[in-house]
Amino acid sequence: MADEEVLAGGGVNHVVRVGATVRRPTGPWTPAVHALLGHLAARGFTGAPRSHGVDGQGREILDFVPGRTADYPLPGWARSDGALVAAGELLRRYHDATAGFAVPAGAVWYFPPVSPAEVICHGDVATYNCVFREGLPVAFIDFDTAHPGPRVWDVSYAAYRFVPLGDPRHADALPVEEQARRLRLFADAYALGDDDRGALVETARARLEHLVRHMHERAAAGDEAFAGHVARGDDVLYECDIAHLTRHEAVLRRELTCRSPRSDR
Repeated sequence: MADEEVLAGGGVNHVVRVGATVRRPTGPWTPAVHALLGHLAARGFTGAPRSHGVDGQGREILDFVPGRTADYPLPGWARSDGALVAAGELLRRYHDATAGFAVPAGAVWYFPPVSPAEVICHGDVATYNCVFREGLPVAFIDFDTAHPGPRVWDVSYAAYRFVPLGDPRHADALPVEEQARRLRLFADAYALGDDDRGALVETARARLEHLVRHMHERAAAGDEAFAGHVARGDDVLYECDIAHLTRHEAVLRRELTCRSPRSDR
């Protein structure tokens, strides 16, 4: 076997590259995720790795997708309008490609399904789970948290990460007006429907509240990775961003739902 190269940005998992493949830990959700990846490949969707079963150490085998991911603090190329638009378009293509996926009988997902199950949500669409080439998103990786759910559940969290929708008091955060402009740009790129536009900010808050609860539950259960997140104060940061979305919901929602395009677009 080729030498193993530890890949940065594995989050809560130990991820290595072996030749043209990536090896990652498996979980009860792995069979459902592999079925999903097989469906995406059959549909001709190239924005996700293909799965190749499990190796002798019990790790899943996936294609290595060439390019680079973007972790925090985000580099300038990951914050461009072009990258934002490409991310919205890629997410739309991914969601559309999940149409017709036959969920395996007895499927287990990392997160429980969210109603209505319009698509198979990726569950963690973020710059660190996106492969960029020449500054533009070309593929999503790390499908462990995939689960059935509504489009806006995935779109709202992706917007939170890609716009990004953070409290302006954070380092490198954007002013509220610029967040609103970029949020509209992302929603337009995805071609988000009117009802989902109206619900996006509220859904983003709910998604972050879900993340904080999950983080606390996993940390309390002894998960060292999530305990590290809590010790670092990540939960407090998310709670600040939830409050930010509450304070500025009217501004963000107005930009999302206004019919007349701004003169500077």
